[in-house]
Amino acid sequence: MEKRLIIIGGGPGGYVAGIRAAQLGFSVQLIERENLGGICLNWGCIPTKALLKSAEVLEYLLAAEHYGFKVGEPQINFPQVIARSRAVADKMSRGVDFLMRKNKIEVIKGTARLQPNLQVEVTLPDKTKRTLQAPHVILATGGRAANLPHIQIDGQSVIGYREAMTLSKQPSSLLVIGAGAIGVEFSYFYHTLGTKVTLVEALPHILPREDEEVARELEKIYRKKGLSILTSTQVTELHKTKKGIKATLQTPTETLQVEADVALLAVGITPNTERIGLEELGVKMDKGRVLVDEYYRTNVPGLYAIGDILPTPALAHVASMEGIICVEKLAGLDPQPLDYSTIPSCTYCQPEIASMGLTEKAAREKGYEIKVGKFPYTASGKASAIGKNEGFVKLILDAKYGELLGAHIIGPNATEMIGELITARRLESTGHEIMKTIHPHPTLSEAIMEAAAAAYGEVIHL
Repeated sequence: MEKRLIIIGGGPGGYVAGIRAAQLGFSVQLIERENLGGICLNWGCIPTKALLKSAEVLEYLLAAEHYGFKVGEPQINFPQVIARSRAVADKMSRGVDFLMRKNKIEVIKGTARLQPNLQVEVTLPDKTKRTLQAPHVILATGGRAANLPHIQIDGQSVIGYREAMTLSKQPSSLLVIGAGAIGVEFSYFYHTLGTKVTLVEALPHILPREDEEVARELEKIYRKKGLSILTSTQVTELHKTKKGIKATLQTPTETLQVEADVALLAVGITPNTERIGLEELGVKMDKGRVLVDEYYRTNVPGLYAIGDILPTPALAHVASMEGIICVEKLAGLDPQPLDYSTIPSCTYCQPEIASMGLTEKAAREKGYEIKVGKFPYTASGKASAIGKNEGFVKLILDAKYGELLGAHIIGPNATEMIGELITARRLESTGHEIMKTIHPHPTLSEAIMEAAAAAYGEVIHL
């Protein structure tokens, strides 16, 4: 087999696939039209976490007296908060650039378009064109912020996540449309910094893909903090005004008018599948997403696709693993297909939310007889010690065999703790095994053990 590979897109799917391919002896050319690291590293996962950390630090400063310290009123330097976030992203992007050189991957800056016979035409920054060819091509072109039919991102009065993390001035008021992970994270960030935030979600609760009990808990916490949340609500009209925007909202009971400096549209992502030659090659697609088999092969021999352009969860860690599996299969190894039931979903607001597997509702709808174990952080010594005892750990277990069907955490360090439960599911651990696994005391992770025990009526500290 000829070990030459072209990868289109240098995000967490493309660059990870490139590195793994290079480790397996491939000669790799990677095409990226913007910055290495893609949306995740430059405009998503990494810089948003830097912003959210700044908000968390502010919360600590505001609660300093609770911890025994008296400090003055914090002064927010909003441009510095933004600058720190950008510096973190820039550093990480340079790190990916180093990894490309280390693994002898040729990075070509430009815009790619597929041609017959697995040729790839690249339009370079100077508008000249270069044609590449290899026996294997991986598409990893990612996605971008989605629009609504009647509300379009213009970068000024209606912004997407890119603009939300690079505003030169903190808005005094913000309308957030869409309460998925992106909408909730930015709502937490701006609300904590003092912006008046109105969060609108068309579905019955925020974070609609999470367990309903978890979502309701976060709603309760945020309403208590003064964040305005409107669920089962549609934004029917949005107009620009001299001061910003004016939106008409239709709730289940009334029509409201909301004015704000700016609106953030956070209603999901659109895959970057246009104008790259997919239709001309006859690549099978569904609703704008590329269809592949379990090893990410399209219906066109030699052409593969991974990441946000697939009908799989649009998450960086998913794209990375898809890329690794794809190239390992390509190299003649025998990787296991990705088990999408073990994919973690994380929201990095405070308190954090992390989940894996089935929600309680989904497990019941699938016909499982289940046991539900829940342990609140109010009963955790470590949570009380650190002053963060909101939330709980919730486990969904199959009643007959003890199989871990789902795990849902809302609380401090939830996104770090979910890894234990993913490992438990992959190793087919039962609820009894989780319950009998000694966890260090005092830790937040004890709540996992206690939640498993609660499912069987054996919880100690509740």
